[in-house]
Amino acid sequence: MLAIRMQRNGRVHAPVYRIVVQEAQRHPLSGRVVAEVGNYNPETKKVVLDKEKVEFYLKNGAQPSSRVAFVFKKEGIKLPDWYKEAPAKHAKAKHADKLRKNQPKEEPAVEETAE
Repeated sequence: MLAIRMQRNGRVHAPVYRIVVQEAQRHPLSGRVVAEVGNYNPETKKVVLDKEKVEFYLKNGAQPSSRVAFVFKKEGIKLPDWYKEAPAKHAKAKHADKLRKNQPKEEPAVEETAE
């Protein structure tokens, strides 16, 4: 099975990503790439894609990673019907009962006047 994923290039603290098609079982840095279909610079948000190649590989069953699918949507490339988005992650507090907002509210002490 083929995967469309990002392969990191660039310098330390200045990443640039190639968008590549490679076998899903291979590590992104293995160097064995079927095709390079574009690149992405996260600092400038610049995306360069060969849309014909991308659509060809998507039509033939290449599975895009979640981040690549996000970039494709922004660029207006229609994803296949079989592609399922990754569910949104929601952070949960480990000890929610200890949070201040979950503690019982203290009632203000009413001073009684002696008559």
